[in-house]
Amino acid sequence: MGSLYSEYLSPTKVQEHYNYTKETLDIQDTLSRQVASALIIILCCAIVVENLLVLVAVARNSKFHSAMYLFLGNLAASDLLAGVAFIANTLLSGSVTLQLTPVQWFAREGSAFITLSASVFSLLAIAIERHVAIAKVKLYGSDKSCRMLLLIGASWLISLALGGLPILGWNCLGHLETCSTVLPLYTKHYVLCVVTIFSVILLAIVALYVRIYCVVRSSHADVAGPQTLALLKTVTIVLGVFIVCWLPAFSILLLDYACPVRSCPILYKAHYFFAFATLNSLLNPVIYTWRSRDLRREVLRPLQCCREVAGVQGRRVGTPHHRLLPLRSSSSLERGTHMPTSPTILEGNTVV
Repeated sequence: MGSLYSEYLSPTKVQEHYNYTKETLDIQDTLSRQVASALIIILCCAIVVENLLVLVAVARNSKFHSAMYLFLGNLAASDLLAGVAFIANTLLSGSVTLQLTPVQWFAREGSAFITLSASVFSLLAIAIERHVAIAKVKLYGSDKSCRMLLLIGASWLISLALGGLPILGWNCLGHLETCSTVLPLYTKHYVLCVVTIFSVILLAIVALYVRIYCVVRSSHADVAGPQTLALLKTVTIVLGVFIVCWLPAFSILLLDYACPVRSCPILYKAHYFFAFATLNSLLNPVIYTWRSRDLRREVLRPLQCCREVAGVQGRRVGTPHHRLLPLRSSSSLERGTHMPTSPTILEGNTVV
């Protein structure tokens, strides 16, 4: 065990594993690679800004301190950190990769994996809470805060544990024949374990939303009609985006487990599949918060403030001044007495 951990600081171990699993070490910073890295960083910056605006909106306005909005804030936090981690991952890739020690490589891959895992577990926590609320026909209240905190805490603890297993010892240092091609310092059995866990999560989310669909469809008229269609539309978007974004990454990892070393060239392009999966962190705020008019107003408020400043400057040269409209409450999540059956449906076309 001591010799295993002593290899964590070896400056040659990473190159040894890449030489074993890759046919060629195509890590030169070519123009195409630099352009691709720049596009990925721009995408991740958009993820950070988008989710930061959501977090600021939830934190600054007390009307968004209910359980459901705090879950959305947790999802935004995990997606924001996923964007930051993927920026670091991109900057430490290419020609920098072979200069890393194993502990640095584990930190690079593990940080990105932990934050992406937390995002997925947050989706599961939201699905669980929605199912409980709708099935029991109750609103989120102060008595639900314990369950909310447990779900949020559990999602991060499981993500940390799952992402930290390789650096704790479940890796292929000293056992090259068990190494993954996509992640050359990870053992294939760890990769299979991860894919299995996320597949179970996907099935659980599908099952929960199918259950929600059945409950809504069999409910009385107060949750039928346009509200039912709105909820079904949201469920379709959630499941569709989740599957579209993550299925390619799951497929490439399953292929990695099944393929002998150097026998599947497509595995050398796996970074494109993971970059595509990161789109989930970009789209989550759109799906879960942008459809709420109140939250949308609050997210846009910093931009309106910039417009207000521009208006003040414009008055000096005769430009009309635009006043900032006050935030008005239109969300049925806050006016729960008007909709006692589901906290996930907002008035009109506003759906969480």
